[in-house]
Amino acid sequence: MISKKKFIFISFIIFTLSSISNSHSIEPDVFVQSTVNRASKVLSDNLTKDQKIEELKSIAEETVDIDGIGMYTLGAYRKTLNDDQKREYKILFNQYFLKTFSSRLAEYSNPEIQVNSKEKLNKNYTMVSSVLIATEQRPEININWRIYTKNPDDPKIRDLVIEGLSLARTQKEEFSSIIQSNDENIDALFDNLKKFIK
Repeated sequence: MISKKKFIFISFIIFTLSSISNSHSIEPDVFVQSTVNRASKVLSDNLTKDQKIEELKSIAEETVDIDGIGMYTLGAYRKTLNDDQKREYKILFNQYFLKTFSSRLAEYSNPEIQVNSKEKLNKNYTMVSSVLIATEQRPEININWRIYTKNPDDPKIRDLVIEGLSLARTQKEEFSSIIQSNDENIDALFDNLKKFIK
């Protein structure tokens, strides 16, 4: 059973392997494999940590639906936000997401992922199945990519399911716990995000 800490770390590794520019009706499985290859090159290149961080941020901004994931992680609480709070939350979550994975992944080198299959769930979503190839340091890990394909010219990553655990759902539960433990005060979540970003 994969631990929560390891699950989250691997999730951010996989999210980083996600960038292909100027796509045109690209198939979701091709999108995933192509972007994995590009990001792996960034991680294995002879770059400084700061340079890798900037490259990784660009990758995520291009291919991950950060706003969509951010609103999902709020669950029912998103309905309680006014327009100003929504704008602030989007900014905070974007900074939180980018900082979290880029700072952790800059020291990671050349993860190898093999795409195996795809399953169209409906007109908006396709699930792509892959594996993180085993090494001496880690076992093989099954990864499912939930790809948002409403616009086939611009596919986006909406979630990762690693060994049966959803990254988006895990983040949603964490945020909900913060809010509930602070008397349902959404500002407590905002404060936590600001502290992390700083």
